[in-house]
Amino acid sequence: MILSRKVRLRPTKDQEQQLWKSVGTARWAYNWVLNRQQENYKQGVKFISDRDLRKELTQLKKTEELKWLNDVSNNITKQAIKDACLAFRRFFKGQAKFPKFKSKRKSKASFYNDTDKLKIKNELVLIEKVGWVKVSEQLPMGVKYTNPRISFDNKYWYISVGIEERIEQPQLTDEVVGVDLGIKELAVCSNGQVFKNINRMEEIRKTEKRLRRLQRSVSRKYEMNREGSRFVKTSNIIKSEKQIQLLHRRLTNIRNNHIHQTTNAIVKTKPSKVVMEDLNVQGMMKNRHLSRAIANQKFHEFTRQMKYKCEKYGIGFMQADRFYPSSKTCSSCGTIKKDIKLSDRVYSCECGLILDRDVNASLNLASYGKLTA
Repeated sequence: MILSRKVRLRPTKDQEQQLWKSVGTARWAYNWVLNRQQENYKQGVKFISDRDLRKELTQLKKTEELKWLNDVSNNITKQAIKDACLAFRRFFKGQAKFPKFKSKRKSKASFYNDTDKLKIKNELVLIEKVGWVKVSEQLPMGVKYTNPRISFDNKYWYISVGIEERIEQPQLTDEVVGVDLGIKELAVCSNGQVFKNINRMEEIRKTEKRLRRLQRSVSRKYEMNREGSRFVKTSNIIKSEKQIQLLHRRLTNIRNNHIHQTTNAIVKTKPSKVVMEDLNVQGMMKNRHLSRAIANQKFHEFTRQMKYKCEKYGIGFMQADRFYPSSKTCSSCGTIKKDIKLSDRVYSCECGLILDRDVNASLNLASYGKLTA
C-alpha cells in the first residue's frame, strides 16, 4: 500500500527564495493552461491535450518575456500543465466543479519535484535547482518514491512523498461497527464509542474569538487607509494578516488531529466492517443556520481518513445508501417515523424503545452492514 510521508524542510534564506520562485512558476503555468483552454472553448476548438500544451510552452520559454521560466526546474511547469488538464477532465466527467484560477493570496503554495531527481541523504533532501535542504525527520532511503510535492502552510515548508509499505494485517473480530456523524457529537458508534465535538472545546472557542477580533481590526485598518476606491496595505496590516493566517493554520491542525485520533480509535477495535452514511454535505451546507457547524466538523475529511485506514488494515468499509433512513428507523422493531425533527434528540417508539437519536442511527447502520454482507 502506498502511504504518504510528510516531513518539514529547513531551507536557508536563499533556498527559500528559490522555493517561492518555484511556487510562483507552478501557479503561473496552471493559470496559463486554464486561460488557453477557455479561449479555445469560446472559439469552438476541442480540448487541447497536455502534450501539445507542453510543446507550446517550450517554445514560449525561448522568448524574452518568459525567459524567467528557465530559473526553475522544467518538471514543475510540466506537472502544473498535467494537473490543470486533469482538472478539466474531471469536470467533463462530472467528478468535480469547473477549475478555478489560482490566486497568489488564497491558493495553496506548492509545486512538484521530479521523482527521478529526488535524492535523499542523512537528514538531507535534494530538490531540483534548490539544492540539498535539511529535513527535520529522516525519510526512508533506498525505496521508490511517488508524487513528491513541496508545500508551504503559512509557517513551515514541507515535502510529502508516497512510499509503498507492507502492513501486517491484524486479526479482526466479527463485529460490524456503524458510525453516525453529527453536530452534537462528532461520531457515535454502535459499539458504544462516542467522540466529542472538538469545536465546543475551550481552546477552539478562544482561538476563534481571537481570530474574529483580529479580522475586525484588519477591516478597520483597511478603512482608515482608504484612498478613494483603493486600499493601502500598511506594514501593520501585513503583520495582522500574518497572525490571521497562523490562527487559521492552528484551527485546521487541531481539527485534523482530532479526526485522526477518532478514526484511529475506531480502527483499533479491529471490526470486520465499518458502515457510515453517504452524507450530502453540499446540500447540508445550504442550511445557513448550520453551515458553519457542518463545515467545522469536516465530514468529508473524516470519511476520507476512515476509508484509507480501513483499507490499510484489511477492514471492510461501506457507505449506506444516501436515502437510507437511519435516524428515522427504530433499531428494535424497524418502524419508520417520518415526522421526526432535527430537534428531537431522543428516539422513542411505540414498541417501548427510548434511545438517543444518534445511538439509534449507528445501530441501524450496523444492521444495514450485516444485511448487505
